[in-house]
Amino acid sequence: MEDSIEATVSGPAPRHPLAYRDYRLFWVVRFAGVIATMSIVVVLGWQVYDIARSDYGMSRSAAAFQLGILGFVQFVPLLLLTPVSGLIADRFDRRRVAAIAIGVDMLVATGLGLATYYEALSLPLLFLFAALHGVARIFFGPAMSSLAPNLVPAPVIPRAIAVNSLAWQFASILGPAVGGLLYAVFPSLPYIVAVGLMALSVLLVSLIRPVRRPDVDRKAHPWRQIREGFSFVWKDRFLLGAISLDLFAVLLGGVTALLPVFARDILEVGPVGLGWMRAAPGIGAGLVALWLAVKPLEKNVGVKMLIAVGVYGLATAAFGFSRELILSLCVLIVLGAADMISVFVRTSLIQLNTPDAMRGRVSSISGLAISASNELGELQSGIAAALLGATGAVVFGGAGAILVTVIWAFWFPELKNARTFAPVYRE
Repeated sequence: MEDSIEATVSGPAPRHPLAYRDYRLFWVVRFAGVIATMSIVVVLGWQVYDIARSDYGMSRSAAAFQLGILGFVQFVPLLLLTPVSGLIADRFDRRRVAAIAIGVDMLVATGLGLATYYEALSLPLLFLFAALHGVARIFFGPAMSSLAPNLVPAPVIPRAIAVNSLAWQFASILGPAVGGLLYAVFPSLPYIVAVGLMALSVLLVSLIRPVRRPDVDRKAHPWRQIREGFSFVWKDRFLLGAISLDLFAVLLGGVTALLPVFARDILEVGPVGLGWMRAAPGIGAGLVALWLAVKPLEKNVGVKMLIAVGVYGLATAAFGFSRELILSLCVLIVLGAADMISVFVRTSLIQLNTPDAMRGRVSSISGLAISASNELGELQSGIAAALLGATGAVVFGGAGAILVTVIWAFWFPELKNARTFAPVYRE
């Protein structure tokens, strides 16, 4: 069957990604899926911390450590299955892989909704559902990330990434806020809405027309192909630097894991306030993504990425000192804006410097780094909070992210020397 780009283009190719039918479907899938996921994440974090404090009678530090465990149980399946998920994205129909992954997440949301409705929640049960949620994300991420470049021509990819980020960031604004509000109305409601949005996502992703599969040797041994993906990233200092920068900066500077502590016991704003704090970074990121969709970065992209990561660390440390909700929200908006610039540059560089036959595996490795920085960052935050308190953990993490940025600027000069998004690899 014809490639979806070729089937929708006659004459000069449109310059905007939303001019392509299949990309529009892809965009809605991302938007609906992220709203569902973020609603689940914010409620799940609140339930773990609240149950630890109320039902188990844990201290603030001990309950904060449970949030670290929540991140760890999601990371373990990611660590074990991510290499396999990348290979599957390269060898099988990426649309079907994404649809199956969303279906698994629907089962997770259904189970959480029922357990919440019948007041049958416990920490082990929440951790089990969190791990299954992690499994679904393992296969969904590489499949969708590697599918996107197949839906638009190469010159449109940076703008497509920015528009894709709009879906992600606006959904990241709505998801936590909606999740917190719905939970305040009826605790099971966020999960019910998430199931409906995921069902819509399955339908829409199945409507995307088949794309030309990458030229992958399907007779080669799977483990050899997995090693090829890791070897490709390891030998390319450009890709290695971009991926590892995000890994270590967010690993140290992650603040989201401890937001339930600030919402419940420091700022005392409850689940609704937690929802707004989870949404605040998305507001900053969404505004930047909107700007990038109209006017993408084109020059000195590497230096701008490094500066953005440094600002991210500074904003993280500032949040730790804040004791007013409005100030905290403003700092989180700046944090999200800086993170969006970093994500846009890094994602564009990775996608445009990776051959299509490798995109699934490289996307899975990048996804593993992101997940490691997020989930292991939650574990690090939980341990640091148990030792230093929530404020000390956040400030320490922000300072660490700034230090990592400085080190990476000298350790990987390829990053600061990246002037444009022009591919540097040779197929």
